Amino acid sequence: MSTGSLVVEVVRSGFVESTHRARMLAVEADGSPARVHGAVDALVSPRSSMKPLQALAMVRSGLALEGELLALACASHAGEAFHVDGARKILAGAGLDEGVLRCPEDLPEDAAAREEVLRSGGEKARIYMNCSGKHAAMLATCAANDWPVETYLDPAHPLQRAIRATVEELTGERVAATGVDGCGAPLFFVSMLGVTRAFRALVLAEPGTPERRVADAFRAHPEWTSGTARPEARLMRAIPGLLVKAGAEAFDAFVFEDGRAGTVKIEDGGQRARTPVTVAALRALGLDAPELDDLAAGTLYGGGHPVGEIRLRREPQGSAD
Repeated sequence: MSTGSLVVEVVRSGFVESTHRARMLAVEADGSPARVHGAVDALVSPRSSMKPLQALAMVRSGLALEGELLALACASHAGEAFHVDGARKILAGAGLDEGVLRCPEDLPEDAAAREEVLRSGGEKARIYMNCSGKHAAMLATCAANDWPVETYLDPAHPLQRAIRATVEELTGERVAATGVDGCGAPLFFVSMLGVTRAFRALVLAEPGTPERRVADAFRAHPEWTSGTARPEARLMRAIPGLLVKAGAEAFDAFVFEDGRAGTVKIEDGGQRARTPVTVAALRALGLDAPELDDLAAGTLYGGGHPVGEIRLRREPQGSAD
């Protein structure tokens, strides 16, 4: 049922300085809606939240990865040393090198890893980009099928056609439009309802199926799918059995082992508002742990000292969406 709009407040020194509006969908283990806020049936751009589905299409197409490396294929990683080494292992296992990557050049997102690269005289490289694990896995899938590696990002490429078919199958929706993600890969527009449906399909599949192989690797190695200190990894460590995947422009998708699931979209793309809403969605479904208290509200600093917070506020029922 709908309970009105969600608003995240940015409170500094006692004053509401900024606000972010949010959509949320949370469903029970049987798939019935528990909380609905905003137009969850409208088209969205889930961005990197779709990576588990992209990885599923690759596994179905013969990608022979397990464990940490399969988790890395689903990752928006922080560029920590183990992420970079893992992406290189995926490429080497397919007889490829970094020269075939077509994601943008970047520096690691993790501050310590970025500082280490710069201190050692390094510079931006494709292998450091947060999607390099996915791109390495895409290339390994091409190598396994003798598909062209030069054009692996083309929407007409066999790999991208397989990914689109998998997205449509698991979401239960036809892709309404195709765009270009920040990493250069095709981006498919669907609804929050469809993404939630797809995530449930991953964890509710039979053990040993491609769907469960992706879901199980993802949940077993949360640091590999995001980063050591990322909110998604912290959530998964706090609630064993949970899978959480974030996407750019403030999208989150999650699913628990029993099928409880949900999606979150901050309408203005403000990433700082994303995790508090995701925590609220988890708690609405009875998924909670003490560690979530620190993630439910972000701390604002002034002069190095706490001066405010980023917190969720629900508008009164009946307010405009």
